Amino acid sequence: MALLANKTAVITGGNSGIGYATAADFLEKGAKVLITGRKPDAVQRAVHDLGNAAEGFTADQSSLEDAKKLAAYVHSRYGKIDILFVNAGVGKFVPLESATEAEFDEIMDINFKGAFFTVQALLPLLNEGGTIILLSSINAYLGMPGAAIYGASKAALNSLGRTLARELAPRKIRVNIVNPGPVDTPIFSKTGVPEEEAKAMQAKVVSGVPVGRIGRPEEVARLVSFLASDEATYINGGEYTIDGGALVHPLIL
Repeated sequence: MALLANKTAVITGGNSGIGYATAADFLEKGAKVLITGRKPDAVQRAVHDLGNAAEGFTADQSSLEDAKKLAAYVHSRYGKIDILFVNAGVGKFVPLESATEAEFDEIMDINFKGAFFTVQALLPLLNEGGTIILLSSINAYLGMPGAAIYGASKAALNSLGRTLARELAPRKIRVNIVNPGPVDTPIFSKTGVPEEEAKAMQAKVVSGVPVGRIGRPEEVARLVSFLASDEATYINGGEYTIDGGALVHPLIL
């Protein structure tokens, strides 16, 4: 039987990168999948490429109102779900001395506040024995210059995951965290830096990864699929780093 047969999953930010790769892997392993994203066109393209077994819903993770709308749609469409992968996030890097309140709020609203209230909104729809997976980052621990806000948002997410693992245990809901290192996703093009600078940043990142390359979204997706499956029923409250050794050999940009 397929690893995720008869499972229904919601993936936030599933129209690109790790979220999209995980949606494809979930589908291949037998799950029903609903992806979300902020841009309707991007969500529609992703659903088309994923195939008929996938569905999409436009929602901005930083919007509490969108979280409520998503929950209402999921309830009407599926009733209950088995897997919630909170993947949506923003990778924005700004130095302490020039960071603005607006930048602080943007990063925290999407990466932590939005994640928190997305879980809250969908929790009543999660079956007993279901699972929540939070996508964090090695920046929760790395201490990379320029990533003070981003790293703090991810550290807060990790703390949330550890707390929820205990808080939701009476419902037999498992909660785990995945900390990717450098992965080949659109994040480099969304950092707000010029293209040439982004390419130089990516090259420098590669030089600091012991395995000699950045990761592929599919590699992270396979880890998420395992944690979401019944093969991982004794794994709860864990943090799983998948970074080619970058955290062991930290790169200081």
